[in-house]
Amino acid sequence: MAAPLPTIFLSHGSPMLALDAGETGKFWQKLGRELPRPEAVLAVSAHWTTDEPTVSSTVANSTIHDFYGFPAPLYQISYPAPGAPDLARRVTELLGAAKIPIQTDAARGLDHGAWVPLKNMYPLANVKVAQLSVQPHRDAAWHVALGRALAPLTRENVLILATGGAVHNLREMAPDGSPVPTWASNFDLWLAETLAKGDESSFVNWTSQAPDARRAQPTPEHFLPIFVAYGAAGEKPKAERLHQGFTLGSMSMAAYRFSGGL
Repeated sequence: MAAPLPTIFLSHGSPMLALDAGETGKFWQKLGRELPRPEAVLAVSAHWTTDEPTVSSTVANSTIHDFYGFPAPLYQISYPAPGAPDLARRVTELLGAAKIPIQTDAARGLDHGAWVPLKNMYPLANVKVAQLSVQPHRDAAWHVALGRALAPLTRENVLILATGGAVHNLREMAPDGSPVPTWASNFDLWLAETLAKGDESSFVNWTSQAPDARRAQPTPEHFLPIFVAYGAAGEKPKAERLHQGFTLGSMSMAAYRFSGGL
């Protein structure tokens, strides 16, 4: 039997990475080349929030341009990855077995939190993709449990790709090249150190344990996907930081790989 796939968390950054890859986009491209090729991707994006977990079951993904004020060429990009209705059914089965409520959406396409990284990782748009929502009214422990219920997918050649932001405060963005503020670097470092130590208690209780937690994440939706990726790697997974750096002053582009859980 093949080894389980790792689970991945990416800070997805600006939609402009679809036009100008930069260092982060180059990292995504390399990641796509180096990972074992999956049968399908389950994308867990900060940009799909629902009251209850919902999985997309469309046969053909549309490209959602869910952003405003960007250059016109960005709105002309299409990423026509095939949908993954079979994966949606499997997600429904796994979450149902874990007594986690789950709905399906046959019309939902891919938002930019999913398609911008995927366009860099799999530029031919030839890997099937389903998307799973997050629940901002639920806490980190809920999202870890959501991920744990999906852990069998890693042994079924499904890549669980969670995207959000390791530090994400749009109100405090600054021009590129600006110094990284201390509050942002402190939170980013806390996250790396906490995951390296395997301190799940502190990680899950991030709102009280992390420095400048509410400034780094004024709303939780961009941080919640990392807990799904963490949980989906199994009990006590090993965390590896794959990429780091800041853009727009305080926006962390950190990426993590989780693997080896029990």
